[in-house]
Amino acid sequence: MRRFPRLRRFLLRGLAVAGLVLAVLAGVGFSRSALEVPPPSRWITDRDGAFLGVVPGAPDGRLGFWPVEGRLWRVEAALLAIEDRRFWQHPGVDVAAIGRAIQQNLRAGRRVSGASTVAMQVARMQRPAERSWGAKLTEAATAVALVVRHGRRAVLEHYLRLAPYGNEVHGFVFAARWYFDKPAADLSWAEIAFLSAIPQAPGLMNPYTERGRGRARARALRILEALEAQAVITAAEHAEAVNSLERLQIRQRPAREPSTLHALFTLADGDAPRVRTTLDVGLQRFAAAEVARTVDAFAADGAQNAAALVVDLADMGVRAAVGSAGFGDEARDGALDYTRVLRSPGSALKPLLYAQALQDGLIDAASPLDDLQRAQDGIGNADGRFLGPLLPAAALGNSRNVPAVALVERLGVDRVYGLFRRLGLHHDAAPAEAYGLGLALGALPVRLVDVAAATAVLARDGRFAPLRWRMDDPTPAGERVFPAEITRQIQGFLADPQARLPSFPRLGHAELPFPVALKTGSSAGWRDAWTVAWTPRFLVVTWVGRPDWHPMKRVSGYKAAAKLAVALLRHLHPDAHLGMADVGFPPPEGWHAEAVCALSGLAPTAACDRVASVWRPADAPPRAACDQHVAVELDARTGGPATVDTPAALRERRVFVDLPGRYAAWMERAGLRRPPTRIAAGGPAALRQGQRLQVRILSPQAGAELLRNPESPDALGTVALEVAVDPPVPQVLWSVDGAPVALVGPPYATRWVLAPGEHVIEVAVPHTDTRDRVRIVAR
Repeated sequence: MRRFPRLRRFLLRGLAVAGLVLAVLAGVGFSRSALEVPPPSRWITDRDGAFLGVVPGAPDGRLGFWPVEGRLWRVEAALLAIEDRRFWQHPGVDVAAIGRAIQQNLRAGRRVSGASTVAMQVARMQRPAERSWGAKLTEAATAVALVVRHGRRAVLEHYLRLAPYGNEVHGFVFAARWYFDKPAADLSWAEIAFLSAIPQAPGLMNPYTERGRGRARARALRILEALEAQAVITAAEHAEAVNSLERLQIRQRPAREPSTLHALFTLADGDAPRVRTTLDVGLQRFAAAEVARTVDAFAADGAQNAAALVVDLADMGVRAAVGSAGFGDEARDGALDYTRVLRSPGSALKPLLYAQALQDGLIDAASPLDDLQRAQDGIGNADGRFLGPLLPAAALGNSRNVPAVALVERLGVDRVYGLFRRLGLHHDAAPAEAYGLGLALGALPVRLVDVAAATAVLARDGRFAPLRWRMDDPTPAGERVFPAEITRQIQGFLADPQARLPSFPRLGHAELPFPVALKTGSSAGWRDAWTVAWTPRFLVVTWVGRPDWHPMKRVSGYKAAAKLAVALLRHLHPDAHLGMADVGFPPPEGWHAEAVCALSGLAPTAACDRVASVWRPADAPPRAACDQHVAVELDARTGGPATVDTPAALRERRVFVDLPGRYAAWMERAGLRRPPTRIAAGGPAALRQGQRLQVRILSPQAGAELLRNPESPDALGTVALEVAVDPPVPQVLWSVDGAPVALVGPPYATRWVLAPGEHVIEVAVPHTDTRDRVRIVAR
């Protein structure tokens, strides 16, 4: 070296450059040595393992990337048999293989061998690059860094997670499920060799083409020969595997279940590669067909889409979830999942109001509720009628708006809003005042899935629990919201078809041959039609409407959504009408059934024409006898009460209704008469009998602002003057701003022509100091 200084300097500089290159390569290698993998795909099945779909985790749509769980020693042996035989000895780069590859390539005059190790392939799969010497050096440096940093086993398992198996499928474990519908550990030697062959050229070895399968079999035979040569398998196992390879059956490409596409996107959250849902694919298909059939049946009336949810009440598992009548129906916005779109529920949430009122002691099952006139804000009933005093079962069964609004007023808007929050129906997006009394009628937009969870509290003895979508989710015990005796009463109200009269007919399509608690809802303008229905086993919630919020042609919850719900319930209980199963609702524990007058809620007498049955606690005191049905003997000659001089042949026994004074106008409209002895000779007479005379103006309400129609004649711009008088008197006097307007008898109603300005309206009982007044503004 001393005699050749120039050579010495040249070698030193070469070593320095080589060292620098190696240092750079080492730095590059370690900078790329993290084990990187896209999120795994979710393989989604129904409750019994039937395939529903797979949702890619990778942003580019590639499938698989499932982790290797446990050691798959047979898979490892097949992979390394011809791919990287010295894997457990070299540091990530096989120098001997590189030398052999160079010789083979020089002899052939072209590239016939690459010498890439498993570690180098991992480096290339993580950071794909065009083939070049620079890229090859980078892969080699990264391979060494991967082995140094993570160890050989981690690198091998990472390869099995990343390797391509054709058709956008990646990872051995996922490929085993995709092509053979098996866990990787359950594959035969033939199946293992077949899959292990594919990553060498996944595009050429496509298992779904005959030529691709042929190429994969040819390479699989080489793998099996190498395994026998390495004494991994015996000659008998080799012969069996070769024989099986010729008869190998590839599973057809798994197809998504079209009816579950909305649910798939919901269930795609999370990291679990396999998701076993609570869905029942058979029920799902039936529900999807019924949803589509319902939309078709009411399309002429403007219905454009529908949705349905079926919940198993035993564990809150969702057995079917149909988000629309067709995912691909762009004309009807079928891609929207209407189980998760905010819509107005109409009256569907009224049962929750009644449950809260029962729990708070504001009412019991025998408390008459008034359905007499429009409530505050002009709220009336959908049919424009008023049914008078109704027991809670009838008020709820007939879905009367006026009693429901009165309950919200008595409960308080904040309390109702808090109940809805507790049940997951909203998250305080707006203050309670934004919805006001309209909370009773669907002013709060809700999602179908939330309605299902909220109303299930009535079917599960008062316990609230979230919906379950995965079989491995724990079955919730639920949070106690109502006592069981409260919710069992609500179930009884909604399961009584007699309680739905007269608004809904007996033996109609919503009446089933087995007990079903059912509540419909229709939003303002016929934009939404809902039904919530349940048996002790299943809860069904259905919706029919339009994505553009336009009105339908009187498509109500009873007319459309109830038909859909009933079809599902019949399918769920195929033998119930034959008495093959007990699907009845249990009564409140320890309570007894008691007959009451359907009008007054008191103990019925012989004069009561309609009797209802209610549940009462064992220690409840006896109810007073009904005094609102009064039997009177009349003199047929005078029509007045019979006297001692009335002959027996001319005596007629008739039953009259004697309701409090606030019912006077309703009684007049209903054609009901008070007993002829009920109206006193005057106010003082009533007072002399020790009764307190009371009057209360019912219309207009205090503080009302009334708008006159400027295009109508003045004479048509009137307001109804109505008053409750108890006990009844012969006459009352109406005055406006101190000027008498009308002296009227029962039902004490008249009309007054509106005049612009502020007015004081007063009603008084002549010859007494009994009066009431309100202030209004007419504009």
